[in-house]
Amino acid sequence: MTTSTRGATRVPAVLVLEDGRIFRGRAYGAVGVTFGEAVFSTGMTGYQETLTDPSYHRQVVVMTAPHIGNTGVNDEDPESKKIWVSGYVVRDPARVPSNWRSRRSLDDELRAQGVVGISGIDTRALTRHLRERGAMRVGIFSGNALPDDGTMLTEVRQAPEMKGANLSAEVATKETYVVPAIGTRKFTVAAVDLGIKGMTPHRMAERGIEVHVLPATATAEDVYAVNPDGVFFSNGPGDPATADHPVSVMRAVLERGTPLFGICFGNQILGRALGFGTYKLKYGHRGINQPVQDRTTGKVEVTAHNHGFAVDAPLDQVSETPFGRAEVSHVCLNDNVVEGLQLLDRPAFSVQYHPEAAAGPHDAAYLFDRFVSLMEGQRA
Repeated sequence: MTTSTRGATRVPAVLVLEDGRIFRGRAYGAVGVTFGEAVFSTGMTGYQETLTDPSYHRQVVVMTAPHIGNTGVNDEDPESKKIWVSGYVVRDPARVPSNWRSRRSLDDELRAQGVVGISGIDTRALTRHLRERGAMRVGIFSGNALPDDGTMLTEVRQAPEMKGANLSAEVATKETYVVPAIGTRKFTVAAVDLGIKGMTPHRMAERGIEVHVLPATATAEDVYAVNPDGVFFSNGPGDPATADHPVSVMRAVLERGTPLFGICFGNQILGRALGFGTYKLKYGHRGINQPVQDRTTGKVEVTAHNHGFAVDAPLDQVSETPFGRAEVSHVCLNDNVVEGLQLLDRPAFSVQYHPEAAAGPHDAAYLFDRFVSLMEGQRA
């Protein structure tokens, strides 16, 4: 529930974590009440892409960078048609945005879209708390007539948890649409939308790929109705343990041996399709400065992340799966979390991070070329 009010910076706001920790500050964006999972993002730029990433559905994002909103909001950078975060937490919002592309302030955009936020709190202390205790449910309450602390805490603890949440269909397209190839069309890809970002089909289009974006409910028959040279499974929100339908569709694709690429949620879907489990990370990976090693080349990349779940696959051995041998292709150098999978006997691979990251870094853009190479090899 949100209520838009101007002059929100003068309105009191309270952030309440499910373990009872409370932070008091000022309203930022819309005034009202919101709930979600408290997570932190370490990106110093790209806040507009973060806010509009469907993978953040039902999450309250805490920005670790202290000063947010400097460049305002433009009409070119959104990754989707709306802001998806449930709430937004910043320490020091910019008073006056300054950028030649800016059309309005971030505060105004949050208010216009009914996104409840809070500013003026110690986001460093909040981030340390989440690192120590883990991601948890949270509520932001703002207005001149706030409930007492006990009432707010009770409401937070009644909110749904992220574990067990099936959310991809809530953010995915309802109708198939086509992103045409830029220049000569070389390939056709069926992209299953589990929460896809706008830059993903654009990165493929730059490589001569015509992308047919399908709803999360698409069947294997729907996928092959577009006569694809390759199939893509996108990023998205929620617990991969609930994604039985996408897993079944991916298994059908693997059975036919069509070149396959998955990003983020798509990586977790591939893990499940191969028979691996998934689990919830303590506080996840979010931001644009995460080091990952491509074990197939030894190269270390600085990468953009947004995931709270991971694949449980062995790092030190090749695994036998129903679709042949598989191995972990990428690993996070901070904590050894699986960041990529590849099949050795079929043309399929995935990564847990975001090679399409519009705000950067762009170290992993080669993965789209790797996908093209798989389709070229299959055609040959």
